[in-house]
Amino acid sequence: MTTIVADIDVAPTKEILTLPHLGPILRHVLVSLVVARFIPGALFYLCLRAGNMWLALISALVWCYGSMAWRAGTRRTTSGLLVLTVVGLTAKTVLVLASGSTYLYFLQPAISDGVYALVFTVSLLTARPMVARLAGDFFPMTSEVASRVRIRRLFWQLTLFWAVLCLIKCAVTLWALQALPTVTFVAVKSVSILALVLLGTAATVYAAFRVARSEGLLQRRSRSVAVH
Repeated sequence: MTTIVADIDVAPTKEILTLPHLGPILRHVLVSLVVARFIPGALFYLCLRAGNMWLALISALVWCYGSMAWRAGTRRTTSGLLVLTVVGLTAKTVLVLASGSTYLYFLQPAISDGVYALVFTVSLLTARPMVARLAGDFFPMTSEVASRVRIRRLFWQLTLFWAVLCLIKCAVTLWALQALPTVTFVAVKSVSILALVLLGTAATVYAAFRVARSEGLLQRRSRSVAVH
């Protein structure tokens, strides 16, 4: 009896790397800003206008912690920006409770921006500037991509850019706090700081888009690249 053995060729498993588009990245950044900055800031201002400082503090905190709880409950990734907002709001609220002074609450953002500017500047002296450490939150970063010369240069330039922007935010906050009444200060600070953040974000996305496009990291059409 003759036994026939059939050779079956099994195709090697391929890892599919989907190159992202600019649109989803922009939507992700916009949603992060709205959830982590705009909504808690608007809640705080409206409650402060009503004359209740504690309600303003609590409403902003409830929104942020509620957003984090919802994302955890639905197994969604919490943005680093929301985490930073929660940490900042919590620290400022504890500071007000401990000191009984609302002035320190409004002064704290200027101090934080000064510290952020220092951290960003010092990180320029390291192998991984601060923007390089945060890039993975917005783009599927790999070690190969992060090691490219133009990508590393972009990280360095954007880190310097945000260090300067944090210094400008610090200066604006200090000026407004000294020159304006509390309610006016909150309105002016919210609008001006939001405008600076949006401007900085737009400039960052534009610069990143140009480099990503030149490095072949973005696609105009939906396409998957097979990596053997």
